[in-house]
Amino acid sequence: MQPPLWRQLQLTAVALASVRAGTSGSVAFEAVEPALRPGVQALGFQVLRWLGRAEALRRHLAKRTPPPLPDALLCTALALAWDTERAPYEPFTLVDQAVEAAKRNPATRAQASFINACLRRFLRERDELVAITDSEPVAQWNHPRWWIERLKRDHPREWQRVLSADNAQAPMTLRVNAQKSTPASYLVELETVGLAATRVGPFGLQLARARPVQQLPGFAGGASSVQDAAAQMAAPLLLEGLLEGRPATGAAAPLRVLDACAAPGGKTAHLLELAGPDAIEVTAIEVDATRSRRIDETLARIGMKAKVLVADAARPAQWWDGTPFDAILLDAPCTASGIVRRHPDVRWLRRESDTAQLATQQAALLSALWPLVKPGGRLLYCTCSVFREEGSQQIDAFLVHNTDARLLPSPGHLLPQNGSNGRSVPDNPLGDHDGFFYALLEKRSL
Repeated sequence: MQPPLWRQLQLTAVALASVRAGTSGSVAFEAVEPALRPGVQALGFQVLRWLGRAEALRRHLAKRTPPPLPDALLCTALALAWDTERAPYEPFTLVDQAVEAAKRNPATRAQASFINACLRRFLRERDELVAITDSEPVAQWNHPRWWIERLKRDHPREWQRVLSADNAQAPMTLRVNAQKSTPASYLVELETVGLAATRVGPFGLQLARARPVQQLPGFAGGASSVQDAAAQMAAPLLLEGLLEGRPATGAAAPLRVLDACAAPGGKTAHLLELAGPDAIEVTAIEVDATRSRRIDETLARIGMKAKVLVADAARPAQWWDGTPFDAILLDAPCTASGIVRRHPDVRWLRRESDTAQLATQQAALLSALWPLVKPGGRLLYCTCSVFREEGSQQIDAFLVHNTDARLLPSPGHLLPQNGSNGRSVPDNPLGDHDGFFYALLEKRSL
């Protein structure tokens, strides 16, 4: 049975309060009991996407900021009800159920009359209040002010489109396992079970509607994996040209490939799927032991093996055997500013100072891993960020200090797309995709 809306609003408000206190959205929603989690997460994602507008409306409705949980409940209702076209329920229903939620929770009961007064006034003056907040950039774009200003500097022609894409719902994109099927064949399998999809990129299929993975043909056996179309570019970029002209299977030593910062293992798996188990030998490193277990689970599902290490990629002396790698994939820690439509909490959790701190960490990883690349080998640096400090500026600085590095043709900054509505078109073959940065570096012999 569908749980009452007031209960879902209660739990959504609790999750929002947790995010505001610094907890990641993933952790906040995992705390919700499984039976209620899908509905609460769906509401919570919508709240986080429109939180800037909700907070602006609350400031006009209340002279003082309420305590954290009542404020979270009030902002939850405002975020869901402010736009009647996007509202998951009729605004008056949301208001009624939010007041009911306040009354039924001892932590918010004392504020129930206050919440009721604010929301009833909102219903009466909605158009006027929305018009007033239209002039506030954080309310209009639903991102922190510093984030908006940074995008204006980094992408002066595209910043509005990026912010709009961030507030759209991300599609569910699959990567077809090249060892088990082809996109064309798997598309037929999807259609057979009534799932519509569109080709995106060389290995991807974008579902018309998100589905539980249990409904995907052969998913448990590794026939496909969930991976954004832009993220699917990493493995082929790194391997392009390295496998060509090599002797038949078993006649040459496999390529030594390192996947640094590898969890949850999607790119590790893609490397093995493309090359085959005999052509490359992959070492996957992850500093977090819990996240490292996800690499093992990913590889077990697709039936592939890699050497998985729990270690700090920035400290090779602790784990490297001294033999150079033919190729290194560095998917560096970053602000995740390119994937906020999948993780709408990120924009509210990040601070302006985080970008510089993460850029320092990225530079340290590049500096530590570059000596591990053999002459003629390559390193692919990537981040799921749209900020230039974590992308093009990082690589420009690296090339200045490493004269043995040559930048090969690379995508550079890929800004998030949602304008094609999932269709593969000539100027956007990846369809809807997240924001990424890619730079492929080759080591020259000096």
